[in-house]
Amino acid sequence: MRFGIIGTGRIARRFVPECLTVPDTEISAVYNPHSGRAQQFTDNIWNGQASGKPDGISDIDELWDKTDVVYIASPHETHYRYIMDALKHGKHVLCDKPMVLSKEQALEAYVYAEDKGLVLMEGIKTAYCLGYKKVLEIAGSGAIGNIRYIDACFTKLENPNNRELTDRKYGGSFTELGSYVALPVPDLLGTEYKDISFESLYNDIGIDIFTKAHISYEDKIADLTCGLGVKSEGRLLIGGTKGYIRVDAPWWKTRHIEAHYEDESKTVTYEEPFEGDGLRYEISCFTDMAREDNNSMNTRQRSIVMAEIMEKFLEQRTA
Repeated sequence: MRFGIIGTGRIARRFVPECLTVPDTEISAVYNPHSGRAQQFTDNIWNGQASGKPDGISDIDELWDKTDVVYIASPHETHYRYIMDALKHGKHVLCDKPMVLSKEQALEAYVYAEDKGLVLMEGIKTAYCLGYKKVLEIAGSGAIGNIRYIDACFTKLENPNNRELTDRKYGGSFTELGSYVALPVPDLLGTEYKDISFESLYNDIGIDIFTKAHISYEDKIADLTCGLGVKSEGRLLIGGTKGYIRVDAPWWKTRHIEAHYEDESKTVTYEEPFEGDGLRYEISCFTDMAREDNNSMNTRQRSIVMAEIMEKFLEQRTA
């Protein structure tokens, strides 16, 4: 399966070695609209080696002839346009998070993919790793009772000169990390939330360096925390009526899981592998879906809800 990569930033650099661990895949082309940047990217990554080196191109039309599937790793605001263009050209699409920035865009993209018989998948490595699947398995088993509460946190200290903390329109903590902390919400609490609110701390040019989101349902609540300029403990806690699940920091690289109960002597621990940078899990899932033409409705509904959450955050920030 021939991958084409759109974008040459940091996530694209991490994608390359992860993709090459997945059987029967290759990277055949890398695209950046700025002349020479894609070629520079391939020269740096392949370090002068010609074997297996993809073409670095600046003409998007060249990409379609050289690839079977596309990985979109461009800036957030360009995702929707590239998704629709790739689908129009008959390509299965794996798009880095956040896939799109509004519910309407998500709905339109998924409907178009379905009409074309193509797979569209949002790339959130945590969602496909073995540890997170174990968390969903434990929660779904009823072992901790009915799920009533989620507390998820992801923070990292970003260089203040990087795009994430200088782009006034699309930068900031929640656009960068919100997809991770929102991930367990539709998976465990459902898609029909009642209300959502946000509170943020900002840098001197008005970009959020720390954001808390509070989501309420009729009988469930979630607290989501993410930050690029304020550090906190990056753990996941899932509260139920019979106990709780705790995933140690960094929970998005889900390895150590504990199920706790009122009687602490009944605590159960689980250890799951998380190999490399974790992108191999989403790539493997995506390629399996693409080969089987499986659109994965669960992935669709989750991504639509997360796009809506992102849209509401951006609306509040610009109000």
